[in-house]
Amino acid sequence: MTAHSTATPGTQPEPIRLAIVGGGPTCTYVLERLAALVRARTTPTPLDIVIFDLSGEFGPGQVHTPGQTKTSYLNRIVGQVAFAADESVVDAGPLLPSEERPTLLQWCRAQFEETRDPVFDMTAEDWPKRWVHGLALKDQFTRYVEILRAAEGTTVTLRRAEVVDLEERGRRFAVLTADGAAPYEADYVLMLTGHSSNRPELDPCQAPLAAFASRHRTHLIPSAYPLERSLPPRTTGPGTVVGCLGMGLTGIDVLLYLTEGRGGTFERDEDGRLHYHRSGAEPDAIVPFSRSGLFTFARPYNEKERDIASLEYKGPFLTVAAVDALRESVGRPNTVGGVTKRQLDFEAHILPLVLLEMALIYYSTLYGPGFRENAVQATRPAYEKFLADADAYDSHEEAGALLMAPVEELATRTAAAVDAVLEGAGHAAQPLHAESVRTFLTVVHGPERAADLLRLADDPEAFTAAVAAAESPWRHVTHARDHRFSWARTITPVRREGYADRDDYVRGFLDFLDRDIRWARQGNLSNPAKAAADAAWRDLRSVVIEAVDFGGLSASSHRQFLSFYTPHHNRLCQGASVEAMEKVTALIESGIVDVSAGPDAHVECDEEAGRFRVTGPVTGTRHLVDALVDARVHAFDAERDIMPIYRNLLDRGIVRKWVNPGLGEPDFVPGGLDLTPEFHPVRADGTPERRITFLGPPSEGVMYHQIGALRPNKDHHVIRDILCWINGFMPHETPAA
Repeated sequence: MTAHSTATPGTQPEPIRLAIVGGGPTCTYVLERLAALVRARTTPTPLDIVIFDLSGEFGPGQVHTPGQTKTSYLNRIVGQVAFAADESVVDAGPLLPSEERPTLLQWCRAQFEETRDPVFDMTAEDWPKRWVHGLALKDQFTRYVEILRAAEGTTVTLRRAEVVDLEERGRRFAVLTADGAAPYEADYVLMLTGHSSNRPELDPCQAPLAAFASRHRTHLIPSAYPLERSLPPRTTGPGTVVGCLGMGLTGIDVLLYLTEGRGGTFERDEDGRLHYHRSGAEPDAIVPFSRSGLFTFARPYNEKERDIASLEYKGPFLTVAAVDALRESVGRPNTVGGVTKRQLDFEAHILPLVLLEMALIYYSTLYGPGFRENAVQATRPAYEKFLADADAYDSHEEAGALLMAPVEELATRTAAAVDAVLEGAGHAAQPLHAESVRTFLTVVHGPERAADLLRLADDPEAFTAAVAAAESPWRHVTHARDHRFSWARTITPVRREGYADRDDYVRGFLDFLDRDIRWARQGNLSNPAKAAADAAWRDLRSVVIEAVDFGGLSASSHRQFLSFYTPHHNRLCQGASVEAMEKVTALIESGIVDVSAGPDAHVECDEEAGRFRVTGPVTGTRHLVDALVDARVHAFDAERDIMPIYRNLLDRGIVRKWVNPGLGEPDFVPGGLDLTPEFHPVRADGTPERRITFLGPPSEGVMYHQIGALRPNKDHHVIRDILCWINGFMPHETPAA
């Protein structure tokens, strides 16, 4: 579809006028595709591109600005970040030469060769700082702009301005900015506003806190970013106690900024343990808290990086075909956006398959591929029965238990056989048990130590004694029978009761962090728990997206999925690096970070003290805090967003919020926009507005998990989404040979 008019013979074609609102990472990817396409065309297509960005940080955007604190990590290893389409992207069109589209790893290596600065000396599995990513984004953005400006008939204008409204003027939209400058009139508008936050007075959680802070000398910080502006020493320095609502990646950023960012240092001792030394510029204490009471789990070493195509998990049970079969057998018909959708219940219909995959991966990692083959075969009858009538079970717990029963029964028999060998009642070289014993010993002790032990297999007494004496470097239990997959323990690794006092709870918390960090070091193919979480929740995420998008779940199930299961997803497979979690551990051990609030902690307004009070019902603790920072990622809500453009577009009827209509239950309105599959907004009158496209957070609700940095060697959805926008206006042409 191309709505733009063409030129008459003998005249210069009128340029296609493009407005891009938001100059951050996704804009960089957009410019790369435009640069490659424009350069490859045999007949020039004039483009007039105007890019608006409030921060003026073109390329990195405000979140990834090179000028930010040096303490924040990028939430992805360096080998998993790209800035351009590559050969893996289906129908990408022409590609830039490889030297013009380096990955982040290649960019860092080139910078290291040029500068010898160790900050750029990285391998594929290293975790870069966010500011380094910002430098690379800025560099690539500049490169793509230069390519575009060199093309005949193409102009690129960068404007540091906040876009506050879009006004229809005939076939174009006028882009109105807060500075009152003459509006640019665009044929097509691409909205890339990225993560934002909500206005405190409109947020049901923050509104009473904001009102309390206005009456007292305590401080509410409604959004953590940018850290340098949100957390000044005046309100979060020495003599203060800072409460941190949220223990995810943003919360970890806050902890590191208020400590290491204030001049504190980390140092390793002879045993390799990290210790924190205060600078004196930190707050007296920081109290992180959340509903779960847990930080994100440490992200495992990515063993799949060496061959992504073959090592990323493809499940036998949680598949798109399974989702389709469930829709057919138990889906409830509902009209969503004028389309009939057979809706599912995530907890009843999808979660049992997720847990089945986790159990299968856990035990297959522990006992080897032979176990996996037998388990898949044994589970088929229960699996087919579930797909035929998933509503026949009394609960999702029952469904999950019956689905996993064949896997668990096989695991029990295998564990007994392995333990018999390890305890001297069997022989490690017997074909029936050899693979399971070898794999188990490798998981528990590592390949070198396992090989040493197995060399003693012909001497049962020596073998048994050596196995009994061996200790796992990852703190695995050494009896196979004690390795059991448990969803409850997976999501609640720190018990919620039975503590003598707050110190007892903190000791238990630190014990979990130590074990979790060790497991993460072992890797996402070698550690059973990390392998299960990474494969089922990350590698198979596209199947979950298929189940959720465009009203795939009922209204109540969709609400529960976003509020309850998405946080589990984030903790399990979107965690921080081992390096970051080591620093968090050291901060807790130093006493500056106090995690004793525990699970179910909540914040109250203490009128007598004039301060916020964080109460931990499980641990019995109470903390008065002078400043409270909301370190949660705010769910996008067009009506509450701090950016006025969304309220104005709603008022004009150019956009509307998406609604998941309830069947005999309340509707669910997540807050995101009603969009077509091509990311065009649906107007208040129900018609699509094809001149505007939204990518990123505004699509969250009608779609799931639309945020992500571009990955190399991956047919990434971000590039496909960008191509969808470009194909809407760019005249089709076969690229030059």
